Amino acid sequence: MPVPVSQAYTVAKYVMTQKVKGVKRYPLVMMLEPLFRCNLACEGCGKIQFPDHILKKRVSAEKALAAAEECGAPIVSIAGGEPLIHPEIQDIVEGLIKQGRYIYLCTNALLLERALKKFTPNKQLSFSVHMDGLQEEHDKSVCRDGTYEIALSAVKKAVQMGFRVTTNTTLFNTAQPARVREFFDEMMEAGVEGMMVSPGYAYEKAPEQEIFLERNLTKTLFKKIFGDAKKEWRFNHSPNFMSFLRGDIDYDCTPWGNPTYNVFGWQKPCYLLSDGYVRTFKELIDTTDWARYGQKGTDDRCKNCMVHCGYEASAVDDAFSVTGGLRLLKAGMTFRRSATYTAEELERFDNQKPYEGAHACATNSTEPSAKDELLEKIQSRGTTPVKSDEEELITRN
Repeated sequence: MPVPVSQAYTVAKYVMTQKVKGVKRYPLVMMLEPLFRCNLACEGCGKIQFPDHILKKRVSAEKALAAAEECGAPIVSIAGGEPLIHPEIQDIVEGLIKQGRYIYLCTNALLLERALKKFTPNKQLSFSVHMDGLQEEHDKSVCRDGTYEIALSAVKKAVQMGFRVTTNTTLFNTAQPARVREFFDEMMEAGVEGMMVSPGYAYEKAPEQEIFLERNLTKTLFKKIFGDAKKEWRFNHSPNFMSFLRGDIDYDCTPWGNPTYNVFGWQKPCYLLSDGYVRTFKELIDTTDWARYGQKGTDDRCKNCMVHCGYEASAVDDAFSVTGGLRLLKAGMTFRRSATYTAEELERFDNQKPYEGAHACATNSTEPSAKDELLEKIQSRGTTPVKSDEEELITRN
């Protein structure tokens, strides 16, 4: 099992409790963004456009822990930005552990090896390392050479010290199935507990728009990646979600399943979209027009989304129903089977032209090519990083 039994039990007990109570909209994973500042500028990122005075803001440990209590989700994913930059990250982690929550601390791992001394191995803490494929693919994705080697070294060091380590991988239309499978092999050899993999969301403010997948291409890509999956591969996903990625199961989004709290407050409606902010979790649940979002909704920004933070919660909720439980058993038994394709799928996939633009990778943080060039691309698309929409929205709320 890719997660501790205690974690699986905690989540199962929590979900069953919500169902017995008749709670329709409950959070599964709280997305905590204690800061937006990062030491990388990735081409698919929707955060780097914030002006400097916003990048300097932090969610205090006190507010972060209060938000987790208010939300009540059994799992907290600490994202950003780069959480290890936060001066109170140790206090946040220790506080969440005391609350009984399971933590995935998302990091690009550039600072991880030196930061490990701040933490103690604990079954409730996992370092979720951002790895977008093998060295060539990863370094291009994050726009800096050498990051893969640093991250891999940190992964091995953390595993050696007894920490739980997982990886999170975002795939774009540049992904080559054979290379992704080779990457899975390397992560297993490094000793990671489980891998999380998801198609990239087409952030409106991301500097490189050509790299994103549309929905049908996503399904074909994951068929090619997961077909004849090796028994050694361990994933940090429910079988139903992985079947969803392959197109074997269809779900609508559960945007309230992964609610987001950051420097502006509770983000409406989800981790991927910023349509306003409110001060309390209850207000988020009660005042958001949930019917607007997802595949059945009217918002065009949702139409190509198949990201885990929208659909993993759907898959988990389904697994605790009678028919969903049967789908779970079937997905577990058939996941490693060979994939079959229609002629239309193969033609669409083969004709997809991957993004081939220059990545302008920097060899170290002092060279200006990465963030400066990406910000120039944002500005050229008319998204000038001045006072942000988010600031205007939080002011009104």
